[in-house]
This record gives sequence, C-alpha cells and structure tokens, in this order.
Amino acid sequence: MDGEKQVKYPGIPTTADGAEAVVWVDTHITHGACAYPITSSSKMGEGFNYYVANGMNNLWGDKLIFIEPESEHSAATVCEGFAVAGGRITTFTSGQGLVLMKEVLYTISGKGLPIVFHIGARALTSHSLNVHAGHDDVMAVADTGWGMVFGKNAQEAGDLAAITRRAAESCGRPFMNIQDGFLTTHTIESILQPEPELLKEFVGAPEERLRNLFDTNNPIMTGVVQNQDSYMKGKIAQRGIYADMEAALKEAMDEWTELTGRKYDLIEEYLMEDAEYAIVAMGGMAETAMVTADFLRDQGKKVGVVHVTTFRPFPGKELVNSLKNTKAFAVIERMDNPIAQSNPLTAEIKSAFSDALTGHADYPQIERIPIIYSGSAGLGSRDVRPGDLIATYAHMEQESKQRYFALGIKHHLALEATIDPDPRPEGSFSMRGHSVGGFGSVTTNKVIGSFLGMIGFYVQAYPKYGSEKKGLPTTYYLTVADRAIRTHCEMNHVNFVPLNDINAFHHGNPLSGLQEDGMVFVQTNRTNPADVWKGIPKDAQDTIRKKNIRVVALDTVKIAREVAPTADLEMRMQGIVLAGIFLRVSPVLDQNSLTKDQLFDRIEDALRKWFGKRGEGVVQANVLAVKRGYEEVFEVSRELIESTKVEAA
Repeated sequence: MDGEKQVKYPGIPTTADGAEAVVWVDTHITHGACAYPITSSSKMGEGFNYYVANGMNNLWGDKLIFIEPESEHSAATVCEGFAVAGGRITTFTSGQGLVLMKEVLYTISGKGLPIVFHIGARALTSHSLNVHAGHDDVMAVADTGWGMVFGKNAQEAGDLAAITRRAAESCGRPFMNIQDGFLTTHTIESILQPEPELLKEFVGAPEERLRNLFDTNNPIMTGVVQNQDSYMKGKIAQRGIYADMEAALKEAMDEWTELTGRKYDLIEEYLMEDAEYAIVAMGGMAETAMVTADFLRDQGKKVGVVHVTTFRPFPGKELVNSLKNTKAFAVIERMDNPIAQSNPLTAEIKSAFSDALTGHADYPQIERIPIIYSGSAGLGSRDVRPGDLIATYAHMEQESKQRYFALGIKHHLALEATIDPDPRPEGSFSMRGHSVGGFGSVTTNKVIGSFLGMIGFYVQAYPKYGSEKKGLPTTYYLTVADRAIRTHCEMNHVNFVPLNDINAFHHGNPLSGLQEDGMVFVQTNRTNPADVWKGIPKDAQDTIRKKNIRVVALDTVKIAREVAPTADLEMRMQGIVLAGIFLRVSPVLDQNSLTKDQLFDRIEDALRKWFGKRGEGVVQANVLAVKRGYEEVFEVSRELIESTKVEAA
C-alpha cells in the first residue's frame, strides 16, 4: 500500500487464517450459508455456524442462518433456491464436494444467480486419497460459467470475498473465491480485516442489489425446457451477458483499491518490467516465487513472477502483455492431467499467445511467442521451496528442450534443487515444533501467533496437517518478523525447535535446519538437568555442541494434569504450556517494553479468543498453564553440555 496516501478504510489489524478472513466478511454481508462439511473448507462452515449459534445479525439487521443438508450437491441446490428467492447466500466446499456440486453449478450460472462460493482447493482422489492443497477440483468445474479468483494468502482470501460478491451482483453471475486448502485456509497470518463500515458501503444492502425471481407481482420465467428451435439461441445469447463479468470484476477491484489501498487486478506482476524469465502461478506458491525472485535479483538475474488472480474470466490479453518480452516463462500448476495437451493454465496461456501472434483484434500484437514451459508442483500440499523455483529459472536459462517438468520430488521428469536459500525476512525468528497429534500443539502455535500479532509483530503460523489420527507425529511452524512474511513453505531454517515428544529424535533429525545459537525444548519428566541431557541421543548432543544450541526442558504433562479443569483437556493443555516456554526463551519480546503483568494480560486476550466459548474456567486454566510454563522451564547449562564432551572423549 502507498504509505503516503491516506485511504478511507485502512483495515483492522489482526491475525487470522484464510478461513477466518472469509467468515469475517460473509457473516457481515450475507443472509446465511448452506454447507456440508468437507476438509479443508470445514473450518469456514464451522466458523460461520459459530456466529449463527451466537445469534449474530448481518450489517442490515437480518439474523444469520446456517443450513446443513445431507450432501454438497444438496447444499448447492439450497443455495440455488435461496438465491432465486432474492437471498444473499454462500457455501464452503473442497475437492470431491465441489465436483459433486457440478450439475448444480451449471444451473446457478445459467439462471444468472449472483452467488459466491468459497473453495479450499484440494487434490482429488485421482490415484489415492489426499485432503490437502491441489487445484484439481476447481479445474474440474472451470467450464460451468462461474468467475474464479485465486488468493495468495489470508489477506487476499478475505478481500476477494467482498470483491467477488460485489462483482457477482453487478454482472448477475456467480463467482468462486478460491484459496489453497490448509496452506491458506489454516495458516494464521497478520492481516487487515475490512471494517464493517467498508463492507456495508462497498457491497450494499441485499434488497438493493438482488431480485426475487419468485416475486408473483413481477414474475420471471427461469430454468425452462427449450427444444431444438430455442436452446442454442439462448446459449449463445449468454456471451453478451458474460461480457459484463470482466468489467464488473475490474470495477470492484479498482474501487476496493481506492478505498483500502490494497491493490487488486486480474493479474499481479512482480518485477516484470525488465524480466527475461518469469514464473506464472496461482495461489500461495506465487508468494514463494516472489521471494525467490528477490533472491535471484540480488545475484543480477532478470527474473519476475506473474500471479493469475483471475482464472475466469481468463485474462488472456493481460498475460500476453505481461509476458511477451520474456525469453521464456514457466507456468507452474498444482495439478497434472497427463493425457491433455497441456495442463489447464498452461493451455489457456498458449491459446492466448496463439491469438496474439495471429492478429486477434483484442490482443496486443506480437512477433514471437516466448518459450513456454509447464511444471507441476505442490500437489497434495507437497512442499514447494525457493530451491525448486531457482531450479525452474535455471532450466529456462539453459534453454532446455524438456518443456514439462515436476518439482519437489525424485522423478526422471523432476528438476533437482541444488541450493535451499533462507526465504525469511531478515531478522525473523522461526519455530518448528515436533509433536504428537492430539496434544494441542497446533492450537498452541496459533495462540502464540495470535498473541504476537496482537502486540505488533508480523506472524505466520502454519500447521502441517495430516489425515492421520491422534497419537502420530505432527509438525508445525511459526515465523515472527517485523515485516510481512511472504513465503509459503515449510521452514528448513529455524531458531527454536520444541520437542513435545522426545521420541522425535528417533523419527528423523529434528535438529535439521536449526541455526547456530538456536534453542531446543525437550518435554521430559526428569527434573535434573544432567538427567535430561543424558536422555538426548549422542548424535544430537554433538549437533547441540557444534551449533552452540541452548537446551531447555520441562514436564508439561505434569503441569497440564494439575491445571486442566477436566480430564479430557489434559492432553491438549500440554501444548498450551509450551506458549509460556516460548515467551520465556524467545528473543522476539526483548524489543518490547511490556511488563510481566502486561504480557499475561495480552496472552489472556489471545487465549480468550480461542477458548472463550468453553467458559471462563477453561480460559483461566489455560492462562495458568502458560504462566507455569513461563516460570518453571529450566535450562541445561553450557558447562554441563561441554563437560560431557570431555567424558565422551
């Protein structure tokens, strides 16, 4: 945002994930939601229903409703009927749930119903079950006549929820607001929430924007049977109506930019003014590509990135204009269709360049088509690292004849990453936790992130969710910085590694990527520092000595057992104790002048956000758990660590 320009609605600073950002917008502007729960969109439905259960009204005083039918197909059908009657409705879905809706999606667009559906895009069960990020589902319904926009992060997921609603009701056609499942829907970030006053002004009252097709005083015929004499005429006539979709979306984006300072357009260019090579992507992967481009620019490489914010209507002219002067560009997609000529985004861009080269009147005139590469990456939330994207740029610079490639796996079509730079902002502090499912560690990660966001830091708290059950290993990440954190990948460069389960030493190398002078926390029932140190495997001890790593420890199990108000909360509160440990050992609070009492007032506010609905007793038990973690954590001294080196020798 232009720091010198004052905007009418600068936003409300907070921390939220993509699901919460969407729920904030839609609970303020809609009449209700009809949804059937499916991972990873369930959090949006649960969040919306929470406000319904608490009697929330929208901005115009209408009491919100929530309907849960027997399937996603039924949810889409209810949304259709609700919109036909002039209501402002939404749903939240993913994966097979979205595909199950497909039949209804055609009728919604065909009837001109301005609905917005929110999608936590995920891989389809095309060879095995995966509930994580992929674009298979949205590409499977890209032919249904819906507008489709992709947000890179939680901020964009929330902003685009309002923008697409405004655009849909302006052009009379539905939109999908898409974010990467788990990678965006469940990643806590520092964002600016749209003010309620902004939403009221920008979106407008439902009765002023919508019409009731069931109004018997003004009847409209819709969804009729048409035979050979009429069907084609009506279908082709839709082209004229759809021509308004792009204009409506651009108008909404431009006005949002003017009101908030947060700029949106059909595509987003990054360092493209003189770029010789570029990466084109949709969703969170593009932010990692932008950070990678910064790294390569420092080395003198003329590289850039284009994020395709709008997939439908397809911004062919804009993409040709942005990419026409490159030597080559690579289109990287979260899916693979091996029997197609190209994957969907790549095919669309190739078609746009073909039109431009052959003199299409609506396109910029070009004399050559850059070399177009196509890659698959991040399928099923497979990690996409800066090193993978550096390999992509190198592949283009080498003018490789291999036009299709994969990233992040070992395969004969995959590009090998030879370096792995640290993508974090300078001065960041990152934590990578190793725990066990069911211990509440993921929630703790979010609580810590929320607290640090409340006192002014930029945060990103990312849980590496699995479809596994409680009791199996899990990993979570948290980065804190004094500026926006743009990368969306697992943290291989970290400063603090909490081990809620000491068995993590036997499930790989949990100290991998831990920086010099970093810290490790060990959950243990041992109270003697010497005994704690003896319990750490010898190879890990060697790493700790070599990197001058601090070791802290505590029995979080004992504390949780003593402070949990009910037995069923004991396991989860073990993770909450870690919040206190983090606050005690992390240097990120050194620059803050908070007293201890002020510190715990803020953490209590964060805990109430997460646990307030369970009652004040649960909130205070969690506060006590954090305090005891803060006060009782102890350290294995450097003298003890070094003395055992002599013994080992």
